[in-house]
Amino acid sequence: MIQRKKEHWFKMLFIWHGSVLPQLVPRLLLLLLLSVLVVYLNGTFYDYKIPLSPAPFTIFGIALALFLGFRNNASYDRFWEGRKLWGALLNDTRSLTRQALTLTGYAPDSKEVVDFADMLIVFTYCLKHQLRKTDATEDIEKRLPADLAHALKHAHYKPVMLMREMGIWVRQARGRGLIDPICQAAMDENLNKLSDIVGGCERIVSTPIPYTYQVLLHRTVYLYCFLLPFGLVDSLGWITPLITVFIGYTFVAFEAIADELEDPFGTEPNDLALNAMCRMIEATLLEMIGKQVEMPVAGDGYIID
Repeated sequence: MIQRKKEHWFKMLFIWHGSVLPQLVPRLLLLLLLSVLVVYLNGTFYDYKIPLSPAPFTIFGIALALFLGFRNNASYDRFWEGRKLWGALLNDTRSLTRQALTLTGYAPDSKEVVDFADMLIVFTYCLKHQLRKTDATEDIEKRLPADLAHALKHAHYKPVMLMREMGIWVRQARGRGLIDPICQAAMDENLNKLSDIVGGCERIVSTPIPYTYQVLLHRTVYLYCFLLPFGLVDSLGWITPLITVFIGYTFVAFEAIADELEDPFGTEPNDLALNAMCRMIEATLLEMIGKQVEMPVAGDGYIID
């Protein structure tokens, strides 16, 4: 995710890193080339004049902008829901760590509390890897005992398996008389919240915006942009390529932004900073159990992935 301080309005015009412009340049150059060709041929094709005027493009452009607005709202809703789920994950892991410390009577540096905190930390890393379809082995082996790491190695849903282990931890604390049934129910409620978070993230990943809708909007945007020079050439003349590329950039960029935000758990510049959130959860839980941690500070304009 790109994080910047608010730039001066003039500098904002030339920001390259973090915008969708780099991936659009080839398409805009193609549109520019077509527009120049249309102006050179004066709106004709094989000696046949294409009779298009700006009027239908104005009406159709308004309708297209409304559809693109709906598409972007749907994508941003998915992005914001993902962010809320990971915000709840931070809260619930803190609550569970606090309960493991204050309800059981364990010392902060006891093996039992450290093991529980490590499982919560690895839970967040495993969820990130599951959403991004990456390998969680390194994060698991680095933070968990060898026997538990081996048990998780071939699991398909590693966060769910870790929730089971944390449930067993709570049951054992109850069996030792360290917590009463009410405290056990309170911790189990927070474990259920973790399950809801995993399910919510899986729902976003497994339910994309309907493909036929994306295809229809994609085709309509590019058909509109490639026909636009024929409608503008008679009224704008040699300035047609400039205006066409500007309008095309607006529509194509909106579509590209919607595609990028649709999957908020990816690794593109404007996706959620899952690595940074995992590190923050790890740091706050380790601090709660009495370990010294240093939070990495990202410089202005850097990608926090």
